[in-house]
Amino acid sequence: MAMLTDFSGEWLIYRDLAIALAAGLLIGVERGWTLRDEHKGARVSGIRTFALIAGLGGLVALISQSLNLIIAAILLAGVVTMLSVSHFKAIHDPDGRSITNFVVSLLTLCLGLLAGSGYPAVAMAGAAIVTGLLSMRSELHGLMRKLGPTDINVMIRFALIALAVLPFLPDRDFGPYQAFNLQQLWFVVILVTGLSFAGYIANRIFGEAHGTVVTAVIGGAYSSTAVTAALAQRLRGDESNRRTLSAGIALASSVMYVRVLLLTFVLANFAFLPLAMILTPAALVGGIIGLLLLRRSGAAKTDESVETRNPIRLLPAFFFALTVAAMSLAARWAEAKFGSSGIAYLILIMGSLDVDAAIITLGTLPTDTIMANLAGFVLAMTVLANMLFKAGVAGVSAGWKNGKSAVAALLASSIVLAIAGLWSFVALDIRF
Repeated sequence: MAMLTDFSGEWLIYRDLAIALAAGLLIGVERGWTLRDEHKGARVSGIRTFALIAGLGGLVALISQSLNLIIAAILLAGVVTMLSVSHFKAIHDPDGRSITNFVVSLLTLCLGLLAGSGYPAVAMAGAAIVTGLLSMRSELHGLMRKLGPTDINVMIRFALIALAVLPFLPDRDFGPYQAFNLQQLWFVVILVTGLSFAGYIANRIFGEAHGTVVTAVIGGAYSSTAVTAALAQRLRGDESNRRTLSAGIALASSVMYVRVLLLTFVLANFAFLPLAMILTPAALVGGIIGLLLLRRSGAAKTDESVETRNPIRLLPAFFFALTVAAMSLAARWAEAKFGSSGIAYLILIMGSLDVDAAIITLGTLPTDTIMANLAGFVLAMTVLANMLFKAGVAGVSAGWKNGKSAVAALLASSIVLAIAGLWSFVALDIRF
């Protein structure tokens, strides 16, 4: 048994060292291929060198654990010094060589140390990520050339919302009716703004290249109302693309249905099935009408994309958090005073102003506070209010002559939504 245990321990050592070499080899293959056209003697390190650097890191980690920490530290310092000296001339070459190879060499050494320290999976995953980033050099540089000031602001603001605030908020209930949990509250703000961030990035990558329809569909993931307003304004003065622009409005609203269902599934999943039963027919009708309009237009895109503003703004994010906190407190008060019917009326009224806030408020309530069927019906009615508002925006902004197709598409989807909601109200015997 002792011999078996020793063999198992030795096998783990061999495995970790082999993975260290494999991680270095993976990075070395990419570096060797990228620098394959360099003249002889110009490359400081290649495939074999990177594999050996990672293997050396694995051995240093093993020595630190099994033999002597001081010896390992001396060896590590020697390796870093050797890498620094060998890359010094290349970094200061008159041709202006990049410092990338030196940084990658140090990263490879660190990955080897990780593998030798008993974290081979992390080391291999790190090697894959490093290799992927290195191989995307042209794509990343091209992306940087496309970025504007607004794009940088969006990324910085989302990073502030997601990373700079959440870790410092307490994860406990407090306040009247124990209605507030700052960490949970801010997490849902991150989730909602994250959807907007993802939609904005997708819009910047694909929208400009594919025009109105793609931009409208992607924009519907973070603000179908904004997309409706933007396209309706263009409808007033662009009769040649009337059907295409109307199709964009219809398809953006269909994507909005999907967004609402996704948020409900994540934050208030008890209401997901009742809500899906009501929203799905309306989403299908809106999508079908949008595709028919697009087909009749004879074009899948136009040369212009939809002008969309920065979706991540710090002041509205804080205001949204305060709105959700106020709604959560009001919902707890309404539940205490009037039961589930009080919550339902409150969600219906407030949700007509902000569907996301209504979904989040439902998700913060204790289990069994409100029946699932009633919650799904109330959320569906808030979506109906939003659809009718967008129909009004489209009609006013575009005018009846140019906007009738868009208004008709929105109203058709709204009518189906209302019918499905009425059927659900009667068939499921929903009571306030």
